[in-house]
Amino acid sequence: MIVCQCNVVSDRDVRAAVDAGARTVAQVCRGTRAGTDCGGCVFTVRRVVCQHVEDIQSSLVEVDSEAS
Repeated sequence: MIVCQCNVVSDRDVRAAVDAGARTVAQVCRGTRAGTDCGGCVFTVRRVVCQHVEDIQSSLVEVDSEAS
């Protein structure tokens, strides 16, 4: 899905930016150029970032015992 029409940035691009280390919407926008023209996509970018970070965190496995 295209999240930024102005710069043709997809949700995959946004997720890739998060995977590469971006943790804020501003970092994602700087890395992908989403939201740098009209800004109309910033809320969609934010939603994709939040969902992807949440998916990453939910996939982490917690260990009950202490590490040795």
